[in-house]
Amino acid sequence: MNKDILSGKKHIHFIGIGGSGMYPLAQILHQKGFYLTGSDNNETETLQAVRDMGIPVYIGQRAENIGDADLIVYTAAIMADNPELIAARASGAEVLERKELLGLVTTWYDNAICVAGTHGKTTTTAMTAQILCEAGEDIGCFIGGKLPLIGGSGRVGSSDIMVCESCEFVDTFLKLSPDIAVILNIDADHLDYFKTMENMKKSFRKFAENASKCVIYNGGDKNTLEALEGISGKDLITFGWESSNDYYPVILYHKGLSTRFEVYFRGKKLLETQIHVAGRHNVLNAVAAIAAAEYVGVKAEKAAEGISHFNGVIRRFEKIAEINGVTIADDYAHHPAELNATLTAAKELGFKRIIAVHQPFTYSRTYRLLDDFAKALSIADEAVLTEIMGSREKNIYNIHSSDLAAITPNCTLTPTFDECVDYLAGHVCDGDLVITLGCGDIYKVAKRLAKALEKKNGIC
Repeated sequence: MNKDILSGKKHIHFIGIGGSGMYPLAQILHQKGFYLTGSDNNETETLQAVRDMGIPVYIGQRAENIGDADLIVYTAAIMADNPELIAARASGAEVLERKELLGLVTTWYDNAICVAGTHGKTTTTAMTAQILCEAGEDIGCFIGGKLPLIGGSGRVGSSDIMVCESCEFVDTFLKLSPDIAVILNIDADHLDYFKTMENMKKSFRKFAENASKCVIYNGGDKNTLEALEGISGKDLITFGWESSNDYYPVILYHKGLSTRFEVYFRGKKLLETQIHVAGRHNVLNAVAAIAAAEYVGVKAEKAAEGISHFNGVIRRFEKIAEINGVTIADDYAHHPAELNATLTAAKELGFKRIIAVHQPFTYSRTYRLLDDFAKALSIADEAVLTEIMGSREKNIYNIHSSDLAAITPNCTLTPTFDECVDYLAGHVCDGDLVITLGCGDIYKVAKRLAKALEKKNGIC
């Protein structure tokens, strides 16, 4: 990676600027003083946030959008026939894949905390950022979701600390320069790229080996332990439920979305605190965040205070509305293990019915994990499916949401968002939780349902 690639650049154009991996980079480079433009295919709240920074955004991707940019950034989700990417490569300007730029950003910091794992990395990255910011550190950060405390997903900061969400897809995290590598778990995902679990483990091992100072990892996750076996030459710190780990929690009680718990370090009580996000899995995410913050010098009492103020990341079990006794929430879960964790947490909250509204994401994942999706969705009292969002893929698998609906108990197929909102508005009752699930644009259903219920005279 050419560390001087930004030198002399006056205009940077982002193809797909509204993506969860592009928006925080846009915030970071905007704060660094670069002139940016961007494009995307669909209007979203993120695009409005980009415009609010004064960055011009084009809807629809056309060759002329790149203008006079001297650096064009794109993501792995952009296909080779994208007209802007074709124009960029013909323009003579430098063209850079997003992970290369993110890798460069991580070299700006002497304590880059890079958080990886198949599940939980956005929440854990955000938790770590929350602790560090509230402890008075002016950190840099790159988060795949919006953290209210920082007003978005990315920031530059003036300290030597950065917290960076580190995605394994297409080995993005191997382009980063972690000082502290955090590994939450390793599960079967992105097998369209990795092909086998063994290949995934090899990539996570390389990620850990790239850490210059420390690896903080889940000592209770079998795949992680196998991937890291024999790693040496840096500090190794474990977290997990078992007391054999360096850091482990003891849950005191749950109340609504909140959980109060103690954290122990090598057998001695370190702190007592609470989180206000649902799910046992989020307690473990919090422990990983506390361990990372402690490693870069945050005192235990400051960590306890910071994590206690964490109320979640936008699109992670986010409460959208409560209307006529119906609670509407939204979550980014798009892998069976994530659906399982979110719906299991929802079942513990005392609602009469849990209605899971899922938009499957990518044909390959849906095809390979079809039975696992059905099993996870069966945790809900009822499942509602929209059609698969293919994103970067073509449907070479001949897979459709109807295939998933056919093997999922109590499942209703509503292919379009219009059909989905109409069905839910006529079906929900007092005491229900409706939770939209997926990493595409299914959140729009949650917000449209809220408006529909506001206009309705009564519900069942």
